[in-house]
Amino acid sequence: MNIKHMRACFAACSLVVVLLPLQGGAQKNSDAAKAKNQEASAQRDGQHDFDPLIGSWKYHLKRRLNPLTGSNTWVELEGTGVCVKVWDGRAQLDQLEVDGPMGHIEGLTLRLYNPQSHQWSLYWANSKDGNMDDPPQVGEFKDGRGEFFAQVKRNGRAILVRYDWSGMTTTSPHFEQAFSDDGGKTWEVNWITDQTRVSGDSDKPR
Repeated sequence: MNIKHMRACFAACSLVVVLLPLQGGAQKNSDAAKAKNQEASAQRDGQHDFDPLIGSWKYHLKRRLNPLTGSNTWVELEGTGVCVKVWDGRAQLDQLEVDGPMGHIEGLTLRLYNPQSHQWSLYWANSKDGNMDDPPQVGEFKDGRGEFFAQVKRNGRAILVRYDWSGMTTTSPHFEQAFSDDGGKTWEVNWITDQTRVSGDSDKPR
């Protein structure tokens, strides 16, 4: 083999050596992209997670007075509410009206579903001040339980707020609100509601 042929052979071998890692890298990138797409498509569509709440309800509410002060004094309230869906279930309006020893509460919850993030944003408003929560509680349902979080200021301090929904497919959905002033290490529940569907109201989402 002459020198000219040897040089050509060497150049070809060098090209193969250079291209092989690139081909392997491209294959890995392609596999990673496929895995990411499969993971995204496997994310559950949660836009109907709150459908079981649609309809009319009786409410039993327990509220802790003076949260995060060591107080264990609770008051109980009774009332009614109605939940309606908007945008074919991707949003809801939930109204609550209850009475108890500490007076009258009229509340409104707006729930909005984000189909890209697969998460809900929950906004609460009280007729007493007419203001809607900002920021909203944001989260999702996993294994039948929904957890939603926000950071707010209370008495000048930043605290975490957690909404916890369970029993959604039962005859008595259960809700709890809890505060944490230590970054989520411990939680103190301060609001509990149990709902019972009004007699004669359909138990099927509309």
